[in-house]
Amino acid sequence: MEIAVLALGCFWGPEIKYSKIPGIIKTEVGYCGGDKPKVTYKEVCTGETNHAEVVKLDFDEKQISYEKIIYKFFEFHDPTTLNSQGPDFGTQYRSEIFYLNENQKIIAEKICKEVNDKLSGKVVTNISLLKNYCPAEEYHQKYLEKK
Repeated sequence: MEIAVLALGCFWGPEIKYSKIPGIIKTEVGYCGGDKPKVTYKEVCTGETNHAEVVKLDFDEKQISYEKIIYKFFEFHDPTTLNSQGPDFGTQYRSEIFYLNENQKIIAEKICKEVNDKLSGKVVTNISLLKNYCPAEEYHQKYLEKK
């Protein structure tokens, strides 16, 4: 089992899209990349925590590769809009790949360069070491209660 943590704007849409892909074992929404190890949605919305909304994926690398997950990352959102996706604006809605190891970093950089070349250098996606991931417990619990 491996993990991928990705910021593609608001986390709900990407979580649903990834949950439908064979090999994705579990999805979880949360926040990552900020200054504190634990934050709330209200704090993230201030724009002062430096966290991004993310989807955390547990996946079976025998069924789906990290490379394929990153290609889907670029399909599932617009990597050319800075700190926004659709109607959502703010640094928490940025495009960012959080890597957990050197291999993930190499794959993310390779694919990002490939996509950036196709999009004439307009990609604004950050690639960063995983930092201060925390689940969006208050929202994840509400989502589970609705199921």
